[in-house]
Amino acid sequence: MAIVGPTGTGKTDLSLALAEALRDRGRSAEVVNADAMQQYRGMDIGTAKIRPAEWRGIPHHLFDVLDVTDEATVARYQPAARETIADILDRGATPILVGGSGLYVSSVLFDLRFPGTDPELRARLEAELTEHGPGMLFQRLAGLDPEAARRIGSRNGRRIVRALEVAELTGTSVTGALPDEPSLWHEPTVVIGLAAPRDELVARLDARVERMWADGLLAEVTDLIPNGIDRGVTARRAIGYAQALAELRGELGREDAIAQTQQLTRRYARRQVSWFKRYPGIHWLDYDDEELVDSALALAGEASGPDR
Repeated sequence: MAIVGPTGTGKTDLSLALAEALRDRGRSAEVVNADAMQQYRGMDIGTAKIRPAEWRGIPHHLFDVLDVTDEATVARYQPAARETIADILDRGATPILVGGSGLYVSSVLFDLRFPGTDPELRARLEAELTEHGPGMLFQRLAGLDPEAARRIGSRNGRRIVRALEVAELTGTSVTGALPDEPSLWHEPTVVIGLAAPRDELVARLDARVERMWADGLLAEVTDLIPNGIDRGVTARRAIGYAQALAELRGELGREDAIAQTQQLTRRYARRQVSWFKRYPGIHWLDYDDEELVDSALALAGEASGPDR
C-alpha cells in the first residue's frame, strides 16, 4: 500500500501508526521512502526526515542512501524501490510506500519506464542551463515536446534538462509523466491520500518552515558544505536548503530566506495535490480524522494477495 499527499499532512505519522497496528494484528510491515530529498544523508531537518530512533522497531528503507553530491533521479530510484518491495513481500511482510514526491511514487506504483542518461549530453545541457538560464532550453523543449514543456513549466531547469536529454537520446517524448490512464505495476494496491483544508495546510507549512530554522537548519547546512552540498546537482536546489545556502552566503536575510521557503513550499504542496488527484482509485482521508488509523486499516483489509 502507499500513503501519499502534500507535505505537512502527517504521512510519516500515519505510516508508523498503521505499521504498529498491523504488527499488533500479527502482520509485519516495513516502510519504503518515496521522498526524493530524504534519500540524502545529513539532510534531516529541512526534509522532516524520521530518525532511526523514531522508527519504533519498524524497518525503514531507502533513507540516507545518497551523498549530497549525488544526483537524485527516478531512473535510479525506481529499480531500487521495486527490489526493496519485492524483498519485503518475500519475507511475508506488508510494504508501505510513503512520500510526496509524485514522480517517485508513480514510478513504483505504475508501469512507467525511464530511459538512461548520457553523461556528455547531460553535461552539455547543464552547462547551457548555467550559462543562459532555463529560458532558451525551455523554448527548445517546447519545439521538441510541447506537452512535456507544458507540464514542466519554464522555470524548472533541472527537469527541462532531463526532458531535452530524453528527447535527444530517444527521439521520442519524455517519459516519466503520469499517463492519462496509468496501469498499476501490481494489483491489488491500496493508495491512501491525506487531505487537508487549504487554509489549515498553509498555516501548518508556514509554521513548519519556521521550525526548520529554529531547529538548526543553518547549522545542518553548514555541516553539509564540506560534504559538497553546494556542488550537488539536486541537493543544493532542495527547498529550504537553497535558501539556507543563500543566507549563509549573505545573499538573503533570515526573514527573506524563511519567506521564500514558505512560498516555495506552498507552491510545491499545490503541485503535489494536483499530481495525486490524477491517481485512479485513490482513497482520500482527512489528515486530522480521529478515526484515521482505523480507516486506513479498513482500506488495507480490502487488499488481498502479495501487494497488501
